[in-house]
Amino acid sequence: MAKVTQSATGEDSPPLDPEAVSRAYRFHRARRRAREQRHRERRWAGLRFWIVLVLALAAAVFLATRTLGEIERVFGL
Repeated sequence: MAKVTQSATGEDSPPLDPEAVSRAYRFHRARRRAREQRHRERRWAGLRFWIVLVLALAAAVFLATRTLGEIERVFGL
């Protein structure tokens, strides 16, 4: 009267894929590599932003001082 259960190796169990484990490892390694790549790209993008901003501000200050110097020279201010 006890219930009989079939083991995992019984005939009703699905066939095992021998490549499933290595495929899962490759998949998760690729995900981790992509996540690290995105993190690296975001960090460099932030650095590039600040470098370009500093260069643009330096160019604007340089042009403003040169322009004011020329205005003073021409008009004798």
